Amino acid sequence: MAAAESIGSLVGRFRIELGRNLRGFIAGDQPPVRDLGLPVEGDPGLFGPDSVTWRIHSDGSMLIGGIRALLLQMMHPLAMAGVADHSDYRHNPDKRLARTSQFVAATTFGTTEQAEAAFALVKRVHTRVVGTAPDGRPYSASDPHLISWVHHSEVDSFLRAYQRFGATPLSDADANTYVDEMAVVCEKLDGEPPARSVAELAEYMRKIRPELRVGKQGRDAARWLMVPPIPVPARPAYAVLAPAAVGLLPSWVRRELRLPLVPGADSLVVQPAARTLVRTLAWAITGLAEAEAAEAAAAAVQTP
Repeated sequence: MAAAESIGSLVGRFRIELGRNLRGFIAGDQPPVRDLGLPVEGDPGLFGPDSVTWRIHSDGSMLIGGIRALLLQMMHPLAMAGVADHSDYRHNPDKRLARTSQFVAATTFGTTEQAEAAFALVKRVHTRVVGTAPDGRPYSASDPHLISWVHHSEVDSFLRAYQRFGATPLSDADANTYVDEMAVVCEKLDGEPPARSVAELAEYMRKIRPELRVGKQGRDAARWLMVPPIPVPARPAYAVLAPAAVGLLPSWVRRELRLPLVPGADSLVVQPAARTLVRTLAWAITGLAEAEAAEAAAAAVQTP
């Protein structure tokens, strides 16, 4: 009995520490905008706990969807030029990931005030991201067309990642609802009118394909993203997440980015490993949230 309790205690500590390290890697040193394990009180924000957006964005498959979105965005020469010229992703990959994660968390789970502040911050940053792409065309991150591209590539990626690796099945109706709910993000950032259904999303991706072609900047970034200089403890997990993201890309995108997929490896090795990893990461994050909630409850009882 004592041995079983000791093992259980060790597993519990490992679970909490894994969750703490994972949250730190994804979101940096910022506290979570909301404890998803507690009932929502006050302003639920743009979506609310009953939304499909909360369901998808709280799932571990978002890690795979995020990598897939970054790879897909590299296909647009003007969007890629803005990243290459103005981002410090090569030197501070963890900070870039944290900024992106904080934006998604604030706009998804934060209050309306927190979401609006996140939109305002991104729009201020966009005003400084201007320049000339290698092909001679000017670019601006405030361009509604580029904002729309980034939005649709993210929605498409988050949705596809959840459909393949998410914790629960997603109905066609829920998939349509997700695309419709997320349209507000594009609108708040002043992008072009966004898709509001899966069919409209597919039509958008079809229409923009002639604009998509990868250059040296995109291929260099794709190679870097497959093996980035992240902390050593995170590398084994990333070695599963990145190939899973590649497997979700259209075959023509993989060819352009020179990211070959070994026949049979995706379905036989990568997908099962990714599903197991996503469940493990969710287990760790949930364990951390439960431990923090218990600590907060104990502190409240002890406070006179």
